[in-house]
Amino acid sequence: MARKKNAFYAQSGGVTAVINASACGVIETARKHDDVIGKVYAGRNGIIGALTEDLIDTSKESIAAIRALRNTPSGAFGSCRYKLKSLETHKREYERLIEVFKAHNIGYFFYNGGGDSADTCFKISQLSEQMGYGVQAIHVPKTVDNDLPITDCCPGFGSVAKYVAVSALEASFDVRSMARTSTKVFVLEVMGRHAGWIAAAGGLIEDHGIPVVILFPEVEFDEKKFLARVDALVKEHGYCTVVVSEGCHYPDGRFLAEQGTRDAFGHAQLGGAAPVVANMIKDALGHKFHWAVADYLQRAARHIASKTDVKQAYELGKKAVELAVKGHNAVMPTVERVSNVPYKYRIGVAPLAKVANVEKFMPRDFITADGFGITAKCKRYLLPLIQGEDYPTYENGLPVYVTLKNRAVAKKLSPFELK
Repeated sequence: MARKKNAFYAQSGGVTAVINASACGVIETARKHDDVIGKVYAGRNGIIGALTEDLIDTSKESIAAIRALRNTPSGAFGSCRYKLKSLETHKREYERLIEVFKAHNIGYFFYNGGGDSADTCFKISQLSEQMGYGVQAIHVPKTVDNDLPITDCCPGFGSVAKYVAVSALEASFDVRSMARTSTKVFVLEVMGRHAGWIAAAGGLIEDHGIPVVILFPEVEFDEKKFLARVDALVKEHGYCTVVVSEGCHYPDGRFLAEQGTRDAFGHAQLGGAAPVVANMIKDALGHKFHWAVADYLQRAARHIASKTDVKQAYELGKKAVELAVKGHNAVMPTVERVSNVPYKYRIGVAPLAKVANVEKFMPRDFITADGFGITAKCKRYLLPLIQGEDYPTYENGLPVYVTLKNRAVAKKLSPFELK
């Protein structure tokens, strides 16, 4: 009988309120399949942990500690923004990965991340065989941007959507109470580079009587139309709320929030759309304003996570291991929506060849004709994803989150320098 293989799990990109729930699903399920899976090693700081042979032995963590991951935000093993490029230009990195996998008897690769992570996972699935060492590579979806194709939604998004909708609602109540003598416009900036799913969640407050304007990446920014819309709402209601995606851009492609720098994936570094928009309103209309950037708060808010999101995050981690045990390779477990009311879904599977380097944008029929709101169809999509509360345990007024031991696995190879 062939010797059982160990597994490697890593987290990539911006973390979420529920990525650790997926980690919990992977590790708990792997432990149940100890007839074919040995230990689960986690990469410290994502794929960098594999390249530098900085592995964490999750078998040193107790059952209770792994279970507590389900209720803990952020990345318990550390994440990174590091994209493996082509084999032709970065052959040494791929050779190093295979060396590390061989040295530690790793035959399963679970990469928990978004689009760039799917691309990395797909490359490893393709190239490991070419390099003489087979590895079953399964991508575990995660992205607050909700822009992975095929899957109905991505773990992390439902909780961000819930946070944004709740925050926008509460801040709008504040502005409404002060509008007669003070603030007329509140601007909230949310994440979303090319896809406006998170910004769309702000539109859910409209059903609570809040006048709201949404700025999507999918709709080119028209300053004249935008200012006219804001002014009309302020005159009618006395105030309004603006939810702007960080990826909102002018017709020539320039981001409102572009800082002139780029991250490790080569993406334009964004941040600052809210003050740009707020000052635009003040200069043109003279309305008093306040603005806020949700930033890390939106993706770390485990205290108000969507129960649906937590459940799906765990299930997709669990399914990834089940697919690997059944011999699948180069695939990603997905959420397949069956119905909106009542909300029903099933866990499916998609080939990574159709996931890697593909982005899912807001459908045009999810956005109102004027480009500043969401349609009833969009609301029917969003509402099931923010349903339910899954509160962590509280102690002395604060949530109880786990910090793992993260004990290192002994290294067997010579050091490797990242370039």
